[in-house]
Amino acid sequence: MSSTEHDALLGPADIRELAATLGVRPTKQRGQNFVIDANTVRRIVRTAEVRPDDVVVEVGPGLGSLTLALLETAAHVTAVEIDDVLAGALPATIAARLPAKADSFALVHSDAMLVRELPGPAPTALVANLPYNVAVPVLLHMLDTFPSLERTLVMVQAEVADRLAAAPGSKVYGVPSVKANWYADVKRAGSIGRNVFWPAPNVDSGLVSLVRRAEPVRTSASKQEVFAVVDAAFAQRRKTLRAALAGWAGSAAAAEAALVAAGVSPQARGESLTVEEFARIAEHKGAAA
Repeated sequence: MSSTEHDALLGPADIRELAATLGVRPTKQRGQNFVIDANTVRRIVRTAEVRPDDVVVEVGPGLGSLTLALLETAAHVTAVEIDDVLAGALPATIAARLPAKADSFALVHSDAMLVRELPGPAPTALVANLPYNVAVPVLLHMLDTFPSLERTLVMVQAEVADRLAAAPGSKVYGVPSVKANWYADVKRAGSIGRNVFWPAPNVDSGLVSLVRRAEPVRTSASKQEVFAVVDAAFAQRRKTLRAALAGWAGSAAAAEAALVAAGVSPQARGESLTVEEFARIAEHKGAAA
């Protein structure tokens, strides 16, 4: 890699200078922690297996550290940024540091949760450093809205990473684990220390890889119907499914009938079930009728 390409990425001094120029202070409210280490963003791009023909969408680009690293490799990058000042500054940063790739970049100034379409070709990969408070809803919204996303790599708080990648039977297996698994095969893809961020957060971060399922979950129930069962099962996670699903099914007896019809023990708890089992329960709602 030539020295000019190395210079394209933002280091700690660049980030602080850019922030000072823009009058930006990272805010807790938006969960902003800017990555200030070029090796870390390169590692994220490598781990995400970004290819030269990829169309990448990035949520929350901030000052552009990861955006620049993605642009070095991908065919096209679309960044979704909610912050007015950051969104306003990013195109100029790209133009100044990677002028040859300026035409391969697009900015969507919006809340990611409201994004229903993106400019240009359909995205093939999602790579993002997601803020703690919105990580799971944003991730699920993007996977749902853009079925063309084949590969996703997100950097999130370590605890959220563990939850997303948890398997049935794990203490931290829950709603995020099941819903993420509806779309993709999910696994932990590494850890990130605190010192690569400014300001340094008081928690560790983790990388989560999601590869879109080759075949969707086989079920006659809709995603909404399946997710309703998941939400009900974990709303009272200490209860047996017979009790936890009583409200969803209409009564404990109706819940038991649906569970038995689905081949699931009424005494089981939500944390032991796969997404396929939740789908089977959804299919048998009203089994007692």
